[in-house]
Amino acid sequence: MSEDNKLNILYFEGTSMRDLYDTMDGWQQQNRKRFLSMGIQKESEKFCCIALTNPSEVVIVDGYDGSNAQVIQGSLRVHIRE
Repeated sequence: MSEDNKLNILYFEGTSMRDLYDTMDGWQQQNRKRFLSMGIQKESEKFCCIALTNPSEVVIVDGYDGSNAQVIQGSLRVHIRE
């Protein structure tokens, strides 16, 4: 995976709280990442948000390299096909 996951600050704005929510929800659905924290303020006529994503999220199985991960009796077992 070539994704650089070290950049984790984002800025969103909307004309209403609903618009801001829709923008953030759309970003989250598209990027499939969770927000670690966020701060929302009203600036002039817009609602603005600075959000942090979780830089430590890890994809265990991406489905492309033949890897397989399972939890067996509370332990993570990873199988790598060579």
